[in-house]
Amino acid sequence: MRVIDVAPPASGFALVLHGGAGGRDSVLTVEEERLYSAGLAGAYRAGQVVLATGGSALDAVCATVKELENCVLFNAGRGAALTARGEAELDASVMTGDGRAGAVAVTRHAKNPIFAARKVLEETAHVLLVAPGETLLSEWGLEIEESSYFVTDSRRQQLAKVQAKELAQSRHGTVGAVAVDKHGHVASATSTGGMVNQHEGRVGDTPVIGAGSYARDGVVAVSCTGEGEAFIQGVVAHDVYARMHYAGAALPDAVRGTIEAELNGRDADGGLIAVGADGRVVVAYNSSAMFAAYEESGELVTLT
Repeated sequence: MRVIDVAPPASGFALVLHGGAGGRDSVLTVEEERLYSAGLAGAYRAGQVVLATGGSALDAVCATVKELENCVLFNAGRGAALTARGEAELDASVMTGDGRAGAVAVTRHAKNPIFAARKVLEETAHVLLVAPGETLLSEWGLEIEESSYFVTDSRRQQLAKVQAKELAQSRHGTVGAVAVDKHGHVASATSTGGMVNQHEGRVGDTPVIGAGSYARDGVVAVSCTGEGEAFIQGVVAHDVYARMHYAGAALPDAVRGTIEAELNGRDADGGLIAVGADGRVVVAYNSSAMFAAYEESGELVTLT
């Protein structure tokens, strides 16, 4: 297990993002590392600008995740993993520190699923909507795309190799961001295309509040990535919060304890990012690799 613990910044706000944890189909080339690093850095800057100008944590994490959804390198939005039928079924969630949340599952037409999740939070009395239709998305003023927009040649090739048993089925791939703003409010945003070759209608941890994401002012915001079923069964994001809120654990200790009990204990792998109410940032994973970006001592760090 690797746990990166970053002290609170002097700026009064903090942001950290991830682009998925797990094994890799192959070792990244130098050019691939450059592209992934650029994608992570661009997404980080999108959220950082919001926070630096006094914007909310929710606006910042949504701006960050939008960029990751639009980047074909990551398993969210365009370029997401494909189901056994060769389609993209997308999930996303947002949660604010006041305890409100919104999520969507199996969405096929929202260009940026994270904004659809935010609309559930802001425009409905619900928490989770499954397969929101084009009419509803249009009424919300969201950008809509044909289902083919999300499917890329590289993902078709990946699916073909998995179905031919030339490549192991990837159970990983999610993007997310957590932040605390200058007003002390936290928020979490998470988005995914799920597992390669998954059954149609399969839903992982991303839209399940408390499993793949959680946020509570005065304590922590968490976004997870990895084997979704284990994160659901272990209620991983909420478990980090519970260890801090009820047991008084420090953020790094809470994260270590949760990964040990709920991931290692289930022989599952993945990772999570978290930001405490004081701005402390933790990036942690028990998998072989994780994409992430955060600032330390005023310098942007990207993990590839």
